[in-house]
Order: sequence, then C-alpha cells, then structure tokens
Amino acid sequence: MPTIDAALAFARRHQSRAVDTLREFIRIPSISMSPEHMADLRLGAEWVAGRLRSLGVEDVRLMPTAGHPVVYGRWSGAGQAPTVLVYGHYDVQPVDPIELWKSPPFEPEVRGDNLYGRGASDMKGQLVAFLHAFEALLQDGGPAVNLVFLIEGEEETGSPSLEAFLREQAALFACDACLNVDGSILGPEEPAIVYGVRGLAYFEIHVRAAAHDLHSGLFGGAVDNPALVLAQAVAGLRDADGRVTLPGFYDDVRPLAEDERRELARLPQDDRWWLEQTGAPALFGEKGYTANERALARPTLDVNGFLSGFTGVGSKTVLPATAMAKVSMRLVPDQTPESVHQALEAYLRRVMPPSVTWELKQLAHSLPGVAARDSAAVLTARAALEAVWRKPPLLSRTGGTIPVVAMVQQILKAESVIVGFGLPDDNLHAPNEKIHLPTFHRGAEAFIHFLAGYPA
Repeated sequence: MPTIDAALAFARRHQSRAVDTLREFIRIPSISMSPEHMADLRLGAEWVAGRLRSLGVEDVRLMPTAGHPVVYGRWSGAGQAPTVLVYGHYDVQPVDPIELWKSPPFEPEVRGDNLYGRGASDMKGQLVAFLHAFEALLQDGGPAVNLVFLIEGEEETGSPSLEAFLREQAALFACDACLNVDGSILGPEEPAIVYGVRGLAYFEIHVRAAAHDLHSGLFGGAVDNPALVLAQAVAGLRDADGRVTLPGFYDDVRPLAEDERRELARLPQDDRWWLEQTGAPALFGEKGYTANERALARPTLDVNGFLSGFTGVGSKTVLPATAMAKVSMRLVPDQTPESVHQALEAYLRRVMPPSVTWELKQLAHSLPGVAARDSAAVLTARAALEAVWRKPPLLSRTGGTIPVVAMVQQILKAESVIVGFGLPDDNLHAPNEKIHLPTFHRGAEAFIHFLAGYPA
C-alpha cells in the first residue's frame, strides 16, 4: 500500500509546479475541429506522451487511427494487482467568438482563484491533476494498481475513430475498470461522481418538393411546401405531455429504480436552479418525472436546427424547394441508435406525402452506458472524494454523451466511473473557460486516494 501521507505532502509542496505544467499544456492550440490545427494536435499528443515518459511509464506510443493519434501508455509497477484504464483527451474546442475572451485563449492567465484558457477545465486540467497525483505516488512505491492510458485527440468531434481503433486494439487496453477523468463536480463544496451517460442518435431530415425555389404567388397552392411538410412531421414527434411519439421508442427503456430516483432527488439542482440556468419562463418535459430525471436519466428527442427558404431581412415571397431539420435523440439503457433509427425512418415513411421526396441521414451515434453503483470503480471513487471533501459525494448521471463509456463497456467488458473536478461555471466550450485552482488541487489529492485505494 503506497504511503498516502507522503504522496499528499509531495502534491501540496509542488502545487505551483502542477499549475505551470497545466499552463504549458494549455498553450498548445489542439483544436480537433479545425483542419488548420492538425500540427497542433500532433504537438498535443506528443506533449502527453512526453509527460508519461518523464513519469516512468514504461511503454508509451502514439498510435495511429483514422483521425488523430491515440496516446497509449502502460505502467505495470503494481505487479499482480488489477489494471485501471485511464481515459482522457488532449483536444479542445474552437475559441470563437474570440472577441469575448478577456485574455488570449492559449495564453493561460491566473485571475483570482481561477486559471483561464481553452482546455483549462475540459479537459487538460483534469488530466494534469491526475498525472500530478500519479507523480506524487511514485515518490514512495507507486499506485496500488497497474495503469493503462488511452488519451485520444477526437473527443470534441464525437470520437469518430475511437470505436474501430479500440476494437482492433482491445487486447492492448484490457483492464479491470476504467477511470474516466473527463468529469466535473456540482460545486467547490459539492463533490459528485458520474456513473452513467446517455447515448446519442443524431439525424438530418431533408425534404424536397420543386426542382428550385418558386414564386409563392404563382405556384403556391399547386406545389407543396417542404418547410410546412417537414414542420408538421417534426411537430408530430412529441406529444403535449413531452413524450416521444415514435412507435416502440420506450420499449427498451430500462426503468429508473426507486433507490436511484431517491439518489437523483438528492442533487442540488431543483426547479429554480434549472430556470436560473436556462432563463426559460417555465420548465417542460416528460410527465411523471422530475427535471433532474428528465435531463439526466430519461430519453429525449430534440430539434437542433431547422433550415428552409428565405431568412434574410425583409420579405421575399418564395416557395422553398427544400427544407432540412437536424434531430437528435438522447438514449438511455437499453435503447440503441439502430432501433430509434428504424423507428424514425418508419415514421417518416408513414407521414411524408407523395408531393415531396425525402432523405434521412444519420450523422452520429453512441450507445448509453451506466455502471453499477456498487462496482469497485464507483466505490473507490466515493471513498476517495469523501476522504478529501469530508462528506459523501453525490452520485449522478450526466445527460450528455461520452462515447468511450459505452465502448469500454461493450468492447473491453469493463465498468467506467467518471471522476473530474470541473465546476458548472467553468465556461466549457465557451469564451473565458477556466479552472478553479483550489478545486484542481483537491482533485489531485482525490486521485491520489483513488490510485492508492483501488479496489475499495
């Protein structure tokens, strides 16, 4: 068993060095969504690989994928102990609108208790905190578990290359559990663990009537309007009680257990919180469930975009030739992207009139993933956060999608727990992204407890 006190003391003595390391990492503009940053993505991967090597990770490689490389590393200093897969990503979101940043996004700046810069919280700060904890434990025996690292460069674009890569390299990443450090807590004094994510099925629906736009006065009434046809079809996807109307949509939904509903009810986000965060005049959603349940653990269908006809200033009496809607569904166990795709296609075949042609395109998909709340990974994370915050962490799901969670569950047959220390006001994906440094340092200490205490 590693000496926790020695590791904690090391981490505290070298806090400023950890912040300097994070500054160095943030300076690399590793934006995976921008082709002009291809070289920077490579620099980001090489930075992670170099950092792992400097910490004594024995086998470190940049492994090619169909997109950006995965950084692989293996540390086997714990002998016959279990192996934990550490997942993270080195890519970041674009910085637009740049004019809203108070300091340059890739020139990290400390203001008060916060360090500002793109990737500070999502998720370079989380990765540096983990590596700082790993380094601290190496000073006296090392972690109680073996580690295998999977640090990718495409998370911010939906991890399009990761599934094929992980299937091909499954033996290399075999593990007993996965620690996903791409997470957050509910507040500086509100520790939390995420044990489940929703899946995603994302579509475009294209509708066409005429060969080109027409004069609505000359042709309106003789030729159908694809904007109206599509609007009517999309409107029929949800009823007045907030339920999705696709036949069979809820057939495979795993019911929320009563103890899990009680756990979600403990979360501090009440109805007032949701209203304050959104600015909406009132809440809406599936009847019979709370806002927390609807946003974190129930399936949804949303329209993310709608485009047709003339949208400029003033009037133009055009009968549009085409219309397009972007539709996404957040999925929960045991739904699959394939089943909802089939349901949506069957619905469109039924409601689309012969006066238009239409096409359904699937743009992205990911399975949901939920870990057992009594798994070794979750129990160890609970003990680690409680040791630092001196209070039991809340257990939560996230309404968003993290593709790797289901991949690890399906391909590697391992449970994941998501432990990170970003805060709700860290401005993820927005201007002035930041990380709260006191929480960053506490997070490193929690990782020390996790690595020393697995399995709890």
